[in-house]
Amino acid sequence: MGTRSTIDRPTAGVSPPHAAALVADLLGWFAGARRDLPWRRDRDAYRVWISESMLQQTRVEAAVPYFERFVARFPTVAVLAAAPVEAVLAAWSGLGYYRRARSLHAAARAVVERHGGEVPSEREALLALPGIGPYTAGAVASIAFDRPEPLVDGNVARVLSRLFALDAPSDSARFRAESWRLAGELVRVAAPHGPGDWNQALMELGAVVCVPREPRCLACPVKAHCRAIADGRTSELPVPKRRAQPIDVEVHVALVRDGDRVLVAQRPPGGRMEGLWELPAIEPSGARRLHAAEWPGDGALIAGDEIGSVAHSITCHRIRARIFAARWTASDTAPPLRMARADELGALGLTGLASKALRASSTEAVQRESRSARRTRDACAGRVR
Repeated sequence: MGTRSTIDRPTAGVSPPHAAALVADLLGWFAGARRDLPWRRDRDAYRVWISESMLQQTRVEAAVPYFERFVARFPTVAVLAAAPVEAVLAAWSGLGYYRRARSLHAAARAVVERHGGEVPSEREALLALPGIGPYTAGAVASIAFDRPEPLVDGNVARVLSRLFALDAPSDSARFRAESWRLAGELVRVAAPHGPGDWNQALMELGAVVCVPREPRCLACPVKAHCRAIADGRTSELPVPKRRAQPIDVEVHVALVRDGDRVLVAQRPPGGRMEGLWELPAIEPSGARRLHAAEWPGDGALIAGDEIGSVAHSITCHRIRARIFAARWTASDTAPPLRMARADELGALGLTGLASKALRASSTEAVQRESRSARRTRDACAGRVR
């Protein structure tokens, strides 16, 4: 049994004295523990917006190089708005969920058209921009403009779940409502001390102390306020969401090389990863979950020996991609196919699977496997594959 928490259960609301103590303890810790991250070196609204968009995709450590490259290439809203969407997708390549990159580009154009190129500070104006939801609106309004707007991401939800012993499954409407209500109450208490710092402190606590597995409770600056610690339930909370079963997908990928050029195909409009480029791929099962059942090119693409494989995942799809050396037998290509030089690939906006397959196909091991496959083919001419 631990000591009793000083914070009330959420059904009764957060009493002002207890909320004030929690705010003071967490902000005091954050003042000395905050990480030096490139988007924290100023409160520029555009940089906050870009960073928060990326942090919804990946962990901080992975986001830093993407952020630095992105803002170097698109240093202002106006530059981002004027850029072709293909360039934005290329800069986003590897982060996943490319619809967010398209929305970011569309929102930048809307900021230029509606707000003279200045990111708005009001929550409602932010929510009216393409792709901006409650979390991003709260982050930009509070961090860049110090408005007392709440935010709830995965880290904040986990912290609130443990602080207040929220019993609902973490993907339930009840859990979301409780989390947002608590976040709203607390950010209003924190308003005189800096709501932007408060929201960042909550996220920081979830990222480095109140982590999903084996939380560092002894080092927690707000352990005296935590219901989960008091009740011995830190390993139980948050209550896990109901996870969808993974879908196994086998994909065959064709690698066609012509000198320093590689055959690539553009993803069709309206579907997953719209407009991105990939190596030609099929689903041999014919299920058409992610790819067509037949190679593009009306028979001009001929797959040969298998030269490697990679694993990849897209949402609930668990992909095993087998890479095949292939030939392009036509004299030219037509959309959605094209031959791209190696130095062009970085600017095209490749899918994550294509990037992995290209890296795998260039390794010494795969090259050895390819040579071995050719020797086997020559020794067993005419075999059925």
